[in-house]
Amino acid sequence: MSQDIIHSVLLAFHNIALVGCAAAPFYNRNLVTNRGQYGPKLHYELDKVVEDTLQGNAPYCIVFIVTLIITGIGIPLNHYVFAGAFMELHIVAWAAVILKLACVFGMIVIMFIIFFKINPRLREIFAYFILGEQPDSNCEKEFFALRARRKALCDTCLKFAVGVLVFSAFMKFAS
Repeated sequence: MSQDIIHSVLLAFHNIALVGCAAAPFYNRNLVTNRGQYGPKLHYELDKVVEDTLQGNAPYCIVFIVTLIITGIGIPLNHYVFAGAFMELHIVAWAAVILKLACVFGMIVIMFIIFFKINPRLREIFAYFILGEQPDSNCEKEFFALRARRKALCDTCLKFAVGVLVFSAFMKFAS
């Protein structure tokens, strides 16, 4: 009974983290796509909202990934604690575990690139922009080039997140 309760709690948090991992890049992509209709010219107030929103989501993404990893480790450990052995998995389930881990690893790599390389540079460039003044064209070009790179990485992250969701469905195959 205790094993089932712990498993259910871990699985609930794991599923919430899975949905969060998919929702964040999905909504970020929508925001960036809608912003794109105004072209690669700075609109200070709009771009400030976009940057504050996208960069403000970073802590949530980190929490979702950490939760996904902790619960992903906790679920098999829970079985081990109560059963004295790890659950035997079907070849399909093993393939799903490996593919799911590859997707999570890909998401982590993308998060590091965005959060520790692209976002700090975007913040630095945006600090040079002043409301009501024409921005330096080189700064503006670099700003929108970095945004395009971030968008492409978020699109890839969304694909990885969908992969995590799909591969999770195949992990219950019995031996």
